[in-house]
Amino acid sequence: MAATRPARAKAAGKRARRPARTSLAPGKQKRGLDAGAMALGVEAAEVAPLAQEVRAAGGAVLGAYREPFAGRALLLAALPLGAVEPTPFQRDLSPTHAKRLAAKIEEAGAFLDPLIVVRGEDGRLWTPNGRHRLAAAKVLGLRQVTALVCPDESLAFRILALNTEKAHNLRDRSLEVIRMARSLARRAPRAKESDYAAQFEAPELLTLGIVYERNGRFGGGAYGPLLRKVERFSDNTLPVSLRRREDYAARIEGIDAEVKRVVDALQKRGFKSPYLRTYVVARINPLRFHRARKGDTRPPMPIGEALTRMAAAAKKFDLDSVRRSDLAVVAAMAASTE
Repeated sequence: MAATRPARAKAAGKRARRPARTSLAPGKQKRGLDAGAMALGVEAAEVAPLAQEVRAAGGAVLGAYREPFAGRALLLAALPLGAVEPTPFQRDLSPTHAKRLAAKIEEAGAFLDPLIVVRGEDGRLWTPNGRHRLAAAKVLGLRQVTALVCPDESLAFRILALNTEKAHNLRDRSLEVIRMARSLARRAPRAKESDYAAQFEAPELLTLGIVYERNGRFGGGAYGPLLRKVERFSDNTLPVSLRRREDYAARIEGIDAEVKRVVDALQKRGFKSPYLRTYVVARINPLRFHRARKGDTRPPMPIGEALTRMAAAAKKFDLDSVRRSDLAVVAAMAASTE
């Protein structure tokens, strides 16, 4: 029986009263500093040594304050362009993006966003999130840039997750993470890989980063579904863990070579889908049908075993089993996630 008009009106009223999905609930407990507590003199003990370094670099201290969340002391400074360099583990510079950014700054008529700057190795000043703004400033011919200078050197390794200057793709993220891991392995060789889980974001980025170092055109996204299931942060020290991941990366490269062979053979048979490689990798994934139980964070099998099975499946891939309808399904699924 169809719903009555009053019932339909009542249901419509309930739908109208639902909060929009895009609304954000404010935190129940207020946190951080009051305005008065954020004020800080430039000669305060927390920042006085840093202020001296800024002046020694040819810059000027413009102000100081405590940031509102954790109360960390920061300097607002003007720094000569040549005094600041990007951290060595950042993603590679995109000249196209830097030129576009410079053009937009010129169009706006103002360089508004300060760089984040920390002390780097050998007393240098590093920016962990401003590579493209720094390059844009060089394109514009600026003498000085504004910077928020932080005395906490470890911020250079924690800021990756906050970097929104240019959207990270998988290659960018993986390369930044592996470069960061190598730097930390030199600085703190006894530290465990798991100690830096927050900085590294996801364990598979370390392995993929090694592959991307060797092959910048590697398509790591196809291997993500497998690696996310079997990769975990290790409790081994960083140097030991990185050696182990070098082995995983080499095995993935070997698998990918077999995948390329299969894709080439399928293309000769007339299959031209842009998702052909993704389809082949999905077919040889030994865990493609595995669904983890709620709350179970254990890997369904060791990564070594998963890669062994994957390599064997790639070598004996049955070309005759491929159907165009299967590729259409893969294309539809890929398009829904883009």
